[in-house]
Amino acid sequence: MLTIDRSINYDRGGLERRPRALVIGSGFGGLAAAVRLGARGYRVTVLERLGQLGGRARVHRQDGFTFDAGPTIVTAPFLFEELWALCGRSLSDDVHLVPMTPFYRIRFEDGATFDYSGDEAAMRAEVARFSRADVPGYERFMARSREICRVGFEELGHVPFGSVRDMLRIAPDLIRLGGHRSVYREVARHIRDERLRTIFSFHPLLIGGSPFRASAIYCLIAHLERRWGVHFAMGGTGRLVDGLAGLIRGQGGQLRCGAEVAEIRLEGSRAVGVRLASGEVIDADIVVSNADSAFTYRRLLPPQARRRWSDARIESASSSMGLFVWYFGTRRKYPDVAHHTILMGPRYRELIADIFGRKLLAEDFSLYLHRPTATDPLLAPPGHDAFYVLSPVPNLAGGQDWSTCAEPYRRRIAEHLEASLLPGLSEALVTSRLTTPRDFADDFLSFRGSGFGLEPLLTQSAWFRPHNASEDVRNLFLVGAGTHPGAGLPGVLSSAKVLDRVVPDARVFA
Repeated sequence: MLTIDRSINYDRGGLERRPRALVIGSGFGGLAAAVRLGARGYRVTVLERLGQLGGRARVHRQDGFTFDAGPTIVTAPFLFEELWALCGRSLSDDVHLVPMTPFYRIRFEDGATFDYSGDEAAMRAEVARFSRADVPGYERFMARSREICRVGFEELGHVPFGSVRDMLRIAPDLIRLGGHRSVYREVARHIRDERLRTIFSFHPLLIGGSPFRASAIYCLIAHLERRWGVHFAMGGTGRLVDGLAGLIRGQGGQLRCGAEVAEIRLEGSRAVGVRLASGEVIDADIVVSNADSAFTYRRLLPPQARRRWSDARIESASSSMGLFVWYFGTRRKYPDVAHHTILMGPRYRELIADIFGRKLLAEDFSLYLHRPTATDPLLAPPGHDAFYVLSPVPNLAGGQDWSTCAEPYRRRIAEHLEASLLPGLSEALVTSRLTTPRDFADDFLSFRGSGFGLEPLLTQSAWFRPHNASEDVRNLFLVGAGTHPGAGLPGVLSSAKVLDRVVPDARVFA
């Protein structure tokens, strides 16, 4: 359980007497872990191989535009509020969160739109516009989502699954809640209209999963969003990264960019620190890896130290899809475009099968379009708009050569956007940059260039994922999308919260 040492003295002498924790990687999971460990009396150093903090949540700034590279929405903001409270502060001291209404605007190929929000009456009306007969089924689905969220997120999201007994303990709930079914199948049990089935089943794509393969446990997202809302951080998600970095420094912790970890050092089966690519050796009492879990086991630990997570096991696992992201700015504004728009393509099931199963780069696509300047105009020069558009694509197991296919794919997306939502786009473009699955592999060391680590299947969830307390190495802990409970901001922040239960109290090392 969480123990906070209120007697911590943050002067230099006090810091030197505290046990040391090293955190590899500065994504949200790593930064949250550093705050929680600092609050428990550890002297924390965060090691980031790139030139800026944030991992997938880094920020691109070019030509007067600010682009969040990765996460763009905040759900379950109480998980951030907890981190500020551990430091005696309020989240609002550093970050201004704005609730989104609607959460998303979903646009179908024929131009029909659905405004997805947390307003129960408005949602019933939207469902009725598409299929009045499905309103009772929608309400049954949301009641189901509420129960799944209560168990799957509120009760178990921050609980470690370190043994088979932990999994057996929740097996009755998994069966009762239909965890053996896919998200799409669960939605289809309640809703008949095919477009509404699409609207209420797409959520697994937000965490790297196929709606037709991800466990129905992930239906919890619908209620999670309704209960806690969908928010945007003014100034961009990078403001949350900056705020967490400030908390860590205030605790006396260190943040080092350009510090690439080459190996986790062991004594027997116990982690005792790291060696950097520069040759520098740093000793530690515990090591926390926010690096990709597959990379942590395959590249930072020797084969003889790994029993469960061998190369063969990692390579046989199913990885989440890849992401193609185009960041661009325009010299004009598009006031009729919502902050968050999801553009559904002409195919749903078949496109998902191309991405996850056949691993083909299809001619058609479904897109997520982010227009942050709808809420915060300061993210672009006056009179301009900032955008990013994301397309789910196969991960690198598909064999695509992104050095040759990225630009033609971008042009197809641009032509589609110009013909649908952004008239005159080609003439209005003033800045542009791309991120492909190849960049995920190179920049974030993501196995197969996947956007979210392991695919969120039932057989790759909870106990079946790499554990938060390493099964193979003592005093090594994992946070982030590749461990329990999984991807998405609530998931990675909850993975850091799990550490409160599995990391020894700092007094153990005194």
